[in-house]
Amino acid sequence: MVSPIVKPRIVKKRTKKFTRHQSDRYAKLSKSSWRKPKGIDSRVRRRFKGQFLMPSIGYGSNKNTRHMMPDGFLKFVVHNVAELELLMMQNKRYAAEIAADVSAKKRKVIVERAQQLNIKVTNWQAKLRSEEDN
Repeated sequence: MVSPIVKPRIVKKRTKKFTRHQSDRYAKLSKSSWRKPKGIDSRVRRRFKGQFLMPSIGYGSNKNTRHMMPDGFLKFVVHNVAELELLMMQNKRYAAEIAADVSAKKRKVIVERAQQLNIKVTNWQAKLRSEEDN
């Protein structure tokens, strides 16, 4: 299979999700649905020690590895064979991902063409059924 040109080490500044303020107090609040606290006396907004951390621009990823998958490729969503052929010269940088709304029949054609062009497809086995099931 094709391998990426360069596979840099991906360093995340923070891997934990940011917790929403008072999400531990109310069951109706999701833990991971971040909302910025707006209250005038809010301890979180004023960044007091021991409170939840707020997202800021400093937590951003390295520009070279942003949106990169662990295998070193960047994702490119493909809906048809014509879009797949855009990746012909970039097959060591981008990996194709077949869109969710593509039928099984067209998906099969896209996967076959990707093998000819030596393009990695991340979800090549989605919506596939073996011959025994038919």
